[in-house]
Amino acid sequence: MKRIISLGLAALTLLLGGCATVIRSDVTAFNEWPADLPNKSYVFEHMAAQSNDLEYRNYENLVGAELQRLGFIPAGDTAPQLKVALRYDIAARDVRVVEPVVADPMWYGPYGPYGWGRPGFYSPFYDPFWYAPQVVGQREYNYQLFQRRLNIAITRAGNGQKLYDVTVTSEGKMNSLPAVMPYLIRSAFTDFPGKSGATHQVKLKVEDQK
Repeated sequence: MKRIISLGLAALTLLLGGCATVIRSDVTAFNEWPADLPNKSYVFEHMAAQSNDLEYRNYENLVGAELQRLGFIPAGDTAPQLKVALRYDIAARDVRVVEPVVADPMWYGPYGPYGWGRPGFYSPFYDPFWYAPQVVGQREYNYQLFQRRLNIAITRAGNGQKLYDVTVTSEGKMNSLPAVMPYLIRSAFTDFPGKSGATHQVKLKVEDQK
């Protein structure tokens, strides 16, 4: 009895399973960051409706934590030197994978190859083509991938001069933007401000949610 093997099944399993543990993001940042910026006070610039958007405010808090880690301070009641704005979205795309299904001529069940060591039967060891896999059909897989996108811009409050503009894109099977957003935000400020116009990939392990 021949064993049926689906080529690419292991690769597909890694693709679908790997995204559950690692968030891979492509980060592209443009900047004209001043060599000396002693006052890093900032406010978030957003529309009035976003002020009452709990999801948006949560993302602002995450961005604020990263900014404070880098030495920025909320302006509070004082005049800010910088304004910070963020935009984000998520979109799904359908993926269809068609792969060949082959029969393994080496598999004859738990008792070994048919005719093994028995007189009067053809021995495959003298035929190099005996073990060639045979395509017996196709197997199809359908699933969805989600592209998550985040953009953060930092400008001077006085004249609107843009100092930092970073875009983070990430694709995977996780469709929950709130679950992925902390990793996108951390990726946005990796190696801040970095080389202007350069794209690099950031890989972050997903922490267990307990």
